[in-house]
This record gives sequence, C-alpha cells and structure tokens, in this order.
Amino acid sequence: MVVGFRWLKRSWLRPCHRPRRLPASLSLSRAGTALFVLAAFSCAWQHAIAQPFRLPTANRFLFDQGAEDKFFAATPGKTWTTGCFGCVRSDGGQMHEGLDIRSMQRDRHGEPTDPVMATADGTVAYVNARPSLSNYGNYVVLRHVIEGVEVYSLYAHLHSVRAGLKAGEAVRTGEVIGVMGRTANTRQGIAKDRAHVHFELNLFLNERFDAWHRKTFPGQRNDHGAWNGQNLAGVDPRAIFLAERNQGAAFSFLSFLRGQTDLCRVLVRQTDFPWLRRYPALIRRNPVAEREGVAGYEIALNFNGVPFAATPRAASEIRGRARFQLLSVNEAEYRRNPCRKLVRSRGGRWELANNGLRLLDLLTY
Repeated sequence: MVVGFRWLKRSWLRPCHRPRRLPASLSLSRAGTALFVLAAFSCAWQHAIAQPFRLPTANRFLFDQGAEDKFFAATPGKTWTTGCFGCVRSDGGQMHEGLDIRSMQRDRHGEPTDPVMATADGTVAYVNARPSLSNYGNYVVLRHVIEGVEVYSLYAHLHSVRAGLKAGEAVRTGEVIGVMGRTANTRQGIAKDRAHVHFELNLFLNERFDAWHRKTFPGQRNDHGAWNGQNLAGVDPRAIFLAERNQGAAFSFLSFLRGQTDLCRVLVRQTDFPWLRRYPALIRRNPVAEREGVAGYEIALNFNGVPFAATPRAASEIRGRARFQLLSVNEAEYRRNPCRKLVRSRGGRWELANNGLRLLDLLTY
C-alpha cells in the first residue's frame, strides 16, 4: 500500500489542479482534512479512468528522454531499440511483439526480484508455469475490457508466477502476478544481465485456434491451446503508454486502435467469423451493405497483421470470386515495416504472401 501511495502521489496527482497552500498559521479541521483528501483522490480517480494501462513494473525510465537504455533490455551487442516493439530484430527483418523491460531490483546472486504487476483490471486468462514448453518461459495472460474492447496483456520470462494464480481469477491494476526472471526454452537462454519481463498488449484472433493449428500444422505440438502466441496480434505498448501520458484525459484506446496505419486492405468473402463477434466496435458502417445485404468484409491490417477495422461490403461492391483479395498496399508503410512479410511485390504487382494468407485463414476459420 505504501508503494502504491507513493506512486499515486508521483503519477496521478501531478496533472491535477492542486489546492492553494494554506498559511502555516491555519490548521485544517478534521472535516477540512477529509475534504482535502477526498478532492485529491477524486482527481486521482479521474486520471485513472483516463489512463487505463499502467506499466507492469516499477521501471519508469520509459518517460525520461535519453534514458531509454535504462528501460529496454537490448539483445546482446545491440542498442536499446532491439528491446522495443516492431521490426527491431535481425537488422529490421524480425518482428518483436512486445517490450523487454529491464530489471531494477536484484538479490545477492544478481537475479531479478522485481514484482510484475497487472497493467489493468482484468481476469486471468492463462498461466503457463512450465517454462520448458515455451520460449516465453513462465508466462501469464490477462484479459481486459477497455472501452468495450477485449485486450490481452502478456507477461513472459517470469521467475515465478504468484502462488495460486489461476485462470478465471480477477485481478486489479497494479496487483502483483509474479516475479521478473529469465525463463525460456531457447537454446541460448537469457543471460543474468539481460533479465527482463517481456510485455505485450494484444488482440485475440480466434477461439478456434487449436483446431486451426491441427489442420494447418498436422503433427506439430500446440501446448497452449488458444493461448499460443500466434493467436495474439500485438499493438505497440510503448506508443500506448506515451499517448496516455501526452493526451491525459483525451486518450482513448479505441481511437488508438482505429487510428492504426494501414499496411494493406483485403476483401474477405465471408460474412460470419469469430473476430466480428469479438470486436464489434471495430466494424464500420456501410449504408450500401445495410441496404443490399452483406456479402463480405473489407479488412484493414496494420504492419503486424492486427485487423483494426472491418467494413461490410455488398455483392455489388465486390469484384472477383477469390476468398481473399488484396485491395491495396501502403508501400511507404511496407518499406518502414516489412518484417511480417504479409504482402509481396512480384513482377510489379502486389499480392498476399504466405504469411498474409495464413493470417486471414486463421482470422476467418
């Protein structure tokens, strides 16, 4: 509670209008004290509502310009940018879908002891406490509903998960869910000096992922059911935290999602699939389809394959018979962020690449 109150004073009360300082000779009555505290906490509560996400550890260097290397855990021999979200690995050729947040507390053996906390109110969706089964090591997935939108936060490489934490359990913002570590099943492992929590914010693609995986990759194991990382499409947490800080009460997560930059737009000849039911807030109106009936959906994908908008289309608006049609490509965005390889140019013409086709197949399965 003490830690929480210190954080409250530092982060919540700063932007609010503060009462004038009282003269030293004037003491507050008990009633006055109560009103003063109530006003402060009311202000804090308004700020909390405006900013739905909190950093998952005590590391706040994200907000200090020039101190990024104290926040992000870089890959060996590389700069702090390799701990960011995006096409930051393998010289821009590999996607990193989260933030690698550095440790700030260590025991006498140099191992991290930082508490890892829930980024928002929510429910435990999944706990993996068998690190050998995932390159995430020990990891936890939480489900949140922000402005009517389902968001899934993921916390990976944990040394340990809080005892008794299980799927279906409610958690509150800032509640400790585990301890930072460096667990993983990768051959090279995570060195002690790079200990971090890998943190993601995701949209969920399809509750039928396990069946899709069996069909698409026969014979391959899937130890995590729907909570396989392939079924979680990440948005940039750093951009969200900075937008929250800069916009204050004006910040809207739904607007943030709707404002993603197109990598491409595709036409899906299908009228009912799980994503539509899960994310109705991201469906845009189309009077033509409302009048004539829906024959398919035009879907906008960002460079990481997040479907952030869907527009119903009538049969009169659709050309061709293909199940998936590539309608447009934002070439400037592709040049900035090519690593997911969702589309490709062949003979001067753009087409959906295998990764793009597989993503759409999963989305509509």
